[in-house]
Amino acid sequence: MIPLALSALFLGCTQEQQNKLGRTIQNYTGVNGVVDIYSGGKLVMRFLKVDKLTTAHGTDDNKPRPYRFAYGYIDKNFNYKVDPDEKKKVYFEVTNYETYIFYENPLP
Repeated sequence: MIPLALSALFLGCTQEQQNKLGRTIQNYTGVNGVVDIYSGGKLVMRFLKVDKLTTAHGTDDNKPRPYRFAYGYIDKNFNYKVDPDEKKKVYFEVTNYETYIFYENPLP
């Protein structure tokens, strides 16, 4: 009964409200996200266990900046696993001018 009520509530929301609600749920439950960064059509960097990409905002003017940032583990060998030599979580940024894809890790 509760899932049906939540579905009805969710469907009554605007797209923007649905996006905010979805993000809130993801922030609470976490995401096993992957960010792939491409250069010249070739995969050059992969980050694992990324929970979200955050748009940077200016300190004084609070305007959005042309990059996003997050924390994740560098997947040096592109195997979708955090190996023993990849155990350090790092901060990274991707600009709006790079080609990157953010998706859920296809491996458990």
